[in-house]
Amino acid sequence: MSTPPVAAADHAFEVWAPRPRRVRLWLEGAVHAMRRGTGDWWRVTAPASPGARYGFLLDDDETVLPDPRSPRQPDGVHGPSALIPEVDGPRWAGRALRGAVVYELHIGAFTPEGTFDAAIERLPHLRDLGVGFVQVMPVNAFNGEHGWGYDGVGWFAVHEPYGGPSGLERFVAAAHDLGLGVLLDVVHNHLGPSGNYLGRFGPYETDGANSWGRTINLSGEGSAEVRRFLLDDIGWWLRRYGVDGLRLDAVHALVDHSDRHILQDAAALAASLSADLGRPLALVAESDLNDPRLVTATELGGCGLAAQWNDDVHHAIHTIVSGERQGYYADFGSPECLATVLTEGFFHAGTYSSFRGRTHGERIDPARVAPSQLLAYTCTHDQVGNRARGDRPAAYLTDGQLAVKAALVLFSAFTPMLFMGEEWGARTPFRFFTSHPEPELARATAEGRKAEFAEHGWPPGDVPDPQDPETFAVSHLDWSEPASPEHARLLETHRALIALRRDPALAADDLRAVACDHPGEATWFAVHRGDLTLVVNFSPSPVAAPFDGSPVLSWEEPSIADGATTVPGHSFVVLRRGT
Repeated sequence: MSTPPVAAADHAFEVWAPRPRRVRLWLEGAVHAMRRGTGDWWRVTAPASPGARYGFLLDDDETVLPDPRSPRQPDGVHGPSALIPEVDGPRWAGRALRGAVVYELHIGAFTPEGTFDAAIERLPHLRDLGVGFVQVMPVNAFNGEHGWGYDGVGWFAVHEPYGGPSGLERFVAAAHDLGLGVLLDVVHNHLGPSGNYLGRFGPYETDGANSWGRTINLSGEGSAEVRRFLLDDIGWWLRRYGVDGLRLDAVHALVDHSDRHILQDAAALAASLSADLGRPLALVAESDLNDPRLVTATELGGCGLAAQWNDDVHHAIHTIVSGERQGYYADFGSPECLATVLTEGFFHAGTYSSFRGRTHGERIDPARVAPSQLLAYTCTHDQVGNRARGDRPAAYLTDGQLAVKAALVLFSAFTPMLFMGEEWGARTPFRFFTSHPEPELARATAEGRKAEFAEHGWPPGDVPDPQDPETFAVSHLDWSEPASPEHARLLETHRALIALRRDPALAADDLRAVACDHPGEATWFAVHRGDLTLVVNFSPSPVAAPFDGSPVLSWEEPSIADGATTVPGHSFVVLRRGT
């Protein structure tokens, strides 16, 4: 039995457009005149049903442009917009982010099908792993079939090949049913190169530029409505789709000279919505600044965001385990560096950065910022995908070294994050992939990628063409791996380490509760939290550390005698002292 069509009802169409002299609404082939109102908002009411295609005609141009606030782009970012039902997201109690395990994934590469519905089938795996939050790489509308999503142009729309708005609704609902929170990665620091028509409507961008495009107009002429546009987008995802928080991409590229920074407004909005919806909401910053003010409370002079990514943890752990020192790894790699990061949060905190050629960062005041406000990880889409061939640590480290890295992150006082497949040591790469339909843009992307990696010493021949369909194909997870004996041990170790985080000894959310010991340049490293001690061995040979106790969890079985613990090569052990 077919579902009867939804009857058309009067719908108020509006668009902010200070630049054109005339704006008309195109609705399912019919054209309606719009009237300019207060603040350069054009409005008209016309009968329309959910799913109706619409767009705007500016001045005498007969090209239908998508709505800057389009909720859906069923025919791609260059086509007309479409209405979707006006509903609020699902109601659930929510959960706190700080201290929970976050799992970053890319919808297009998480499964062979690359859709929300296919990802839903894998969510029980994450629940059983002990994950608390799924962090989804950007799903807003961008041109092409597949890509990382950071070149979006439809900030309010959901990428159609993933399943569109209804697919995201089902994904969020399924995650909540399993007790998983959902964080969504959003990009507000620039717009993509294809399908960006916002400049036709108003001054959304400035003449300045960052690494990815023109900067967003947050403090120039006309910026009040642009700020509103950005804040409304934050509210849209939190309320309409019921996600539990947003990861704000590269907030250091948000150029704002206003008296009140846009991030303070964003934090205030999230707090207001949290009170209204009756569940926790979190805004998480990605920043290159090592600036604790991002997560310092507003009443203490900060921006008031819930948390921020901490690349220093990644660099400190990765370098000491792998031995890599190229590029921005140059200052990292010593036990002292690792100890500083685990006890103070940032390594570069008003210290000289040889990669940047200047002093960088600011020290964290533990009275103002808790360690759980920093996300710690040894893999992310950036740290894997921005290697020349997108090779994961599993391609060049032993399983024991992978276990050591996992132990250092999951035993820490930070909020830990895993990247999809990391938990079983996935062998599939995660490469930078695009599918720009425009030949010139495709060529420029490929050439730019090679030039970027040449600066880091990678030969151009080692850099896969991001436009090659095979680059995307090989980046999909292989879901036969976690079921194989070759990967089962590492997967179980991750489960056990995550379960250990429920131990009362790891409950303290205080930087000063973490103490590290290391004997100069020796190969063992210990972290004390409560009555638990984590001892790791970075070398391939056994090493004795001056600690004893009862083993709680280990990669290889240790030997304990005469007040010392001998840890096998590339291994770790968690001891409970005083037993």
